[in-house]
Amino acid sequence: MDGIVLLKEDHKTVEKLFKRFEKAGDNAPAEKRKIADQVIEELTTHTWIEEKIFYPAAREAAPDTKDHVLESVEEHHVVLWMLSELKSLDASDERFDAKMTVLMENVRHHVEEEEKDWFPDVRKAMGRNRLLEIGEQMEAAKKKAPGDPLAVPSASS
Repeated sequence: MDGIVLLKEDHKTVEKLFKRFEKAGDNAPAEKRKIADQVIEELTTHTWIEEKIFYPAAREAAPDTKDHVLESVEEHHVVLWMLSELKSLDASDERFDAKMTVLMENVRHHVEEEEKDWFPDVRKAMGRNRLLEIGEQMEAAKKKAPGDPLAVPSASS
C-alpha cells in the first residue's frame, strides 16, 4: 500500500473512533474508556511510523516540507502527552471528556494540515514506487510500535 494512503487510512480509523466517542453520551464511561484505549493504541502506532519512517523520507524527497515536518513533530509531542494522561485517567474523572475533546481537536487540525497542505507535495516528490516502498516499511513497523505513547521519539523532545 502507498505510504500516504496508509496514513490516510489511519486518519479515517481514528476519526471513526472520535465519532463513536462523541456519540457515546454522558452516561457511558465504560464505552468511552474502551474507545479511548483504542484511540491511544492507534495514535501511538501512527505517530511512531510517521516519525520513524515517513517524516524522514518526506524530508529527504521534498526538502521544502521541512517546516511542515517540524511542526507535525511538535503537534505529536502534545498529542502523545495527552494520550499518556488519558491512559491513566479514569473515565469517570470530570476531566476525561474535556481531555478527549482537546485531543480530538488537536488531531483533527493535524490531519487536515497533513492531508491538504503537504501530502500532495510529498506525493509529487516521492513518486509511486517510493511511496509503495515506504508503505510496506510502515506496515511492517506497525508491529514494532510501542504501546506507551511516551516511547515515541517526539514525546521526549
